[in-house]
Amino acid sequence: MKTKQLHTFHIPVMGLSYTIDSPIRVAHYGISSVIAITDDEILEKLRAFYCDKFNIPYLEITQKTIDYRAKRITAYLNMVNDTVKEKFQNFKNELLENKTSLENFISVLPNTSDLKINLEKVINEGSTIKKNIQNFLEDYFSPGSIDVNIMTKVDKDNFKNDTQLPVEFNDAHASLRGFAQSELNSSVVFSAGMNPRLFSYIENFKDFFPDAHGNLKKKIILKVSDYRSALIQGNFLAKKGLWVSEYRIESGLNCGGHAFATDGYLMGPILEEFKEKKDQLIQSAQELLIKALTLKELHVPTEPMELKITAQGGIGTAEEHDFLLEHYNLDSVGWGSPFLLVPEATSLDKETRNILAKAKEDDFYLSNISPLGVPFNSVKGVSNDFWKQKRIDQNKAGSSCPKRLLALNKEYDHKGLCTASKKFQDIKLDELKAIEKDLTPTEIDKRKNAITEKSCLCVGLVNAAYLENDIEIKGQQQGVVICPGPNLAYFDKEVSLAEMVRHIYGNGNIMTDKNRPHVFVKELKMYVEYLKKEISDFSGEITAGQTKKWNSFKSNLLAGIDYYQNLFSSTKYFKDVQQDVQRQLTQYRKELAQIEFFALEMA
Repeated sequence: MKTKQLHTFHIPVMGLSYTIDSPIRVAHYGISSVIAITDDEILEKLRAFYCDKFNIPYLEITQKTIDYRAKRITAYLNMVNDTVKEKFQNFKNELLENKTSLENFISVLPNTSDLKINLEKVINEGSTIKKNIQNFLEDYFSPGSIDVNIMTKVDKDNFKNDTQLPVEFNDAHASLRGFAQSELNSSVVFSAGMNPRLFSYIENFKDFFPDAHGNLKKKIILKVSDYRSALIQGNFLAKKGLWVSEYRIESGLNCGGHAFATDGYLMGPILEEFKEKKDQLIQSAQELLIKALTLKELHVPTEPMELKITAQGGIGTAEEHDFLLEHYNLDSVGWGSPFLLVPEATSLDKETRNILAKAKEDDFYLSNISPLGVPFNSVKGVSNDFWKQKRIDQNKAGSSCPKRLLALNKEYDHKGLCTASKKFQDIKLDELKAIEKDLTPTEIDKRKNAITEKSCLCVGLVNAAYLENDIEIKGQQQGVVICPGPNLAYFDKEVSLAEMVRHIYGNGNIMTDKNRPHVFVKELKMYVEYLKKEISDFSGEITAGQTKKWNSFKSNLLAGIDYYQNLFSSTKYFKDVQQDVQRQLTQYRKELAQIEFFALEMA
């Protein structure tokens, strides 16, 4: 069954809290967005906030409650679902009663949407028959999806006193259960790779299996960076009778949050492979799905299940948006970081939003602040930098670690420690002090910085939502951590939701920087710089294996440049920048040709 979809864009998950209430803000306009459900504490506080705001009865779920984590998540999602339903119905009534509201609504719809075409026709004909408008709204208009995100690697073991709890009480497992037991008819987005144990746990919830009509109440979306990963994960789930309804392809580097770089595979060639092999992806999983559902004695759909392919990461113009949809047959395009400048859509304090609006290209960088040890998109000047450095200067480096969501390192504690915690950093600094006499001052500083640069993401990534809503922040001062993609450098002002949506659809322009590189060129540049930095920072022995890895990375980038040169010479899009793009591609080819590395000769 094909799902109804009004808009051709979606708002991906951003941080732990930047889209935490985006459905409440935008779903009634038909815009889909994704909530991070990793942090049950902020979900509980936001539920209390909104229950008070909308006069909804509220009963606190404390940590003394059995399975409180999952129950908090379920309660929050149900509250969001009820709120969206009510706001959607009220908005439809407003469209029927208020011509100005209807005209404003029509102005932000996709130019090719049936709803826009039909509503414009009604208005142009001067019809005053509400029934016509009502029928079109019933046929073509539905709320945006309230999807959730679970980062598969954030699945810490939990304990009661010194006794480890069963695996279903692990963080990601409890998050999944919280979503599965909610009333939502939507999707869970799994990011950060495969977690076989978590994926197997999905089998416990009937909403993920097709009903008698072949419909899924709860759907699975996998965020992936290449076709091979999609095939492996999709087939793994299909063997359990679980269907992946969407593959959400994200740029390895030109994105927000954690940056999971590919081995030099670029977004264009990756999307091309999905386009060429989509039928194989469906057929492979469908065969496995039928076998699994038959063995489980569950309903077997008579037709292949719906599979969507979407993409996100660095898109910034209507032309790029339209090109991706048409050329790669995508179902939707994700617009993330630009929405951080839209107060109507995302949760962010004024100070940080102002920093983002003023930030230029050089202010965005890949940092090593994440306790996960994965490069993390960062921007200069946020308040977290100040408070973290102040503790370092006072010889009090590290966080008090109140939430322990990233307490995954078991080097010194079987329960796990976060590498951003004071406890972990004190141990590491003591170890460093014991060997200082054997190191140069430069090496000491380098190692000390590697220990202390980690930030408390659990607190830093939610503080903005507390600040925006005047919710008290308790405990150690961490400030705000924000993780936008580098594409935000080309957006320089706060805008309304309507302005942003019109920009996406080419009915307006909010971008003043005329030197913004094409989305594909920007990603290529980042990968070339990434390879150069990896080589220059490498301090070990350059073995034949390491050389082979770098050569493969370089070859994949060169193949990507070949692909882009052919693409831009043949597409009907991007005529105004085609010469510049070809020149830039040639320049990056030359830069790659100059990168050389040799394995040390073995004695």
